[in-house]
Amino acid sequence: MAVLITGIGELTTNDAELGKLRDAAVVIDGEAIAWVGAAADAPDADERVDVEGRAVLPGWVDSHTHLVFAGDRTAEFEARMAGKAYSAGGIAVTVDATRSASDEQLAANLRRHVDEAARQGTTCLETKTGYGLNVEDEARSARIAAEVADEVTFLGAHLVPPGADAESYVDLVCGDMLDAVAPLVRWADVFCETGAFDEAQSGRVLKAARERGLGLRVHGNQLGEGPGVRLAVELGAASVDHCTYLSDADVEALAASETVATLLPACDLSTRQPLAPARRLLDAGATVALASNANPGSSYTTSMAFCVTTAVLQMRMTIDEAVWAATAGGARALRRDDVGFVRPGARADLHVLEAPSTTHLAYRPGVPLTSSVWRRGIRL
Repeated sequence: MAVLITGIGELTTNDAELGKLRDAAVVIDGEAIAWVGAAADAPDADERVDVEGRAVLPGWVDSHTHLVFAGDRTAEFEARMAGKAYSAGGIAVTVDATRSASDEQLAANLRRHVDEAARQGTTCLETKTGYGLNVEDEARSARIAAEVADEVTFLGAHLVPPGADAESYVDLVCGDMLDAVAPLVRWADVFCETGAFDEAQSGRVLKAARERGLGLRVHGNQLGEGPGVRLAVELGAASVDHCTYLSDADVEALAASETVATLLPACDLSTRQPLAPARRLLDAGATVALASNANPGSSYTTSMAFCVTTAVLQMRMTIDEAVWAATAGGARALRRDDVGFVRPGARADLHVLEAPSTTHLAYRPGVPLTSSVWRRGIRL
C-alpha cells in the first residue's frame, strides 16, 4: 500500500541532487521510498498523512552500540563522577552478568533498548557481541543480536578475560571463537587500546576476520593517541570509532582514506574525556559519523538526538553536519546506501520532528522532539 506523507515543512534528504526541500512530500510504497518532491507535485496514493509543517529527516543510523548485555554498572558511573578514572577493566563486570543471564533475558533486554531507540527516531542499529568472551557466550550473543539488530559485529576482542593469558586469548578469538561467530555476523571489531589489545594483537584479530570475509571496524584512540586509527586505515576498516585523541598524522590518514571516523560524544561525556575533535576532522576532509555507543558502562544512552545536540553545542559541528553524521554518516560507516537517505529506492525510514526544522534539535536541547517514526514503511 502506498502512503503519501505531505505537509512537510522541511525535508532533509541527504541526497546531493534533491538537497533540503521545503513544502515537500514523500511517497512510501511497502518498505521503500517511491517518490520525493514538492508537495504540489505529489502523486496519488492509497493513504495520505499530513504532518502539518513538521520537519522530516532520515531515521537515525546508530552504527555503534553494545546492547547484548545483562547487569548494571551504576556504581562504576557514580565512582567516575566522583573522580575515578575510566579504564577498560569495567567491562569484566558486564561479562560476568551476561554469562549468567539466560538467552531469554538477553533477548528481552536487547529488544527493550532497540525499541527505546526506535521511539526516538533510530531506525537502523548496529550492535556488537563482546560481553561473552568465550566461544559459547560470544556465539549466543551473535545469534541473539542477529534476530533483532540490523547489523551485528563480533567483538570477542573486547577485553582479555580476567586470569587469561593475552596471547592465548587472541589465539582463541582468531580460531574457534571466530569460526563459531562468523556465520552470524557481518563485521569484526577490536578494542585497540591500553588495557585491552595492543597493535600486534589487534592486527592479528582483524586479519583473521578479513580472511573469513568479515568487514572490519576498530575501537581506537579513546584513552590516548595510539595505533588504532593507523591500523584501521591500513587494513581498510569501514570505521574507526572513538577518535578522541588524534595526532596530525591520524587526521591526515583519515582524510585520505575511506575509513569513517565515528565519534561517540555521549561516551566522552560519561567518561569525562575530551570531546573528539570533530571540527578538525571535518575541516581536513575526513568523513565523520555520530553514534551513541549505547552500553551499560561508559555510555548508557540510546538517544542519538543527544549526540547531535552535543556535537552542535560543544563540538562545533553545524546542524546539517551533525544530522548528516548521525544518518548518512552512520550509513557510510556501515557501508550502506539504503538507509540514512530520503530518496527513491531507499528504505522507508523517516523521523518526523515535533518542530519545523532540524535546527530545533540543538536550539531546544534536552526536549523530546520525536513526533512519529516510520521504519521499513511501517509507522511505529
